[in-house]
Amino acid sequence: MGEMAENDEFYLRYYVGHKGKFGHEFLEFEFRPDGKLRYANNSNYKNDTMIRKEVFLTPSVLKECRRIVAESEIMKEDDNNWPEPDRVGRQELEIVMGNEHISFTTSKIGSLMDVQTSKDPEGLRIFYYLVQVRNLLDLIRFRLLSSIRKIIHIQTAVSSPKLDLKCFVFSLISLHFKIKPI
Repeated sequence: MGEMAENDEFYLRYYVGHKGKFGHEFLEFEFRPDGKLRYANNSNYKNDTMIRKEVFLTPSVLKECRRIVAESEIMKEDDNNWPEPDRVGRQELEIVMGNEHISFTTSKIGSLMDVQTSKDPEGLRIFYYLVQVRNLLDLIRFRLLSSIRKIIHIQTAVSSPKLDLKCFVFSLISLHFKIKPI
């Protein structure tokens, strides 16, 4: 995949959820072309309420999200041989990058063993690592880098750690909002 121009269209939506004894529980986030990040987390466990957050991101943050997606090479994948959504739940990922538009749907993935035993372990592994929080150290490093950049107002490009999308979104939301832990 070639170099993406910063003004190329970019949209991403990720959803993971299920319907169970506590109702419809889900996590969803969306990066919109206008720079808005929308986040929603609904859990009715212990009468918890839905968390909804929206924040506008700078072009450099959207560029980082595009980089994460482009480096994953998810746009080359196909979900035809991935597990179908079931009673355990579903995951959806929709991405628009430039002229490419792709949508994926699969079941919730409990562990890497689910990935390895699927009909398409390579493709599902790319999806899994793109959307799962896989490394706490990456999260800590990203938050530290973000805090340092904020404090000293670095405007130059700095090499960022490899992050997955959930880690990236959780970092952005926690930098902008105070969310009470469950």
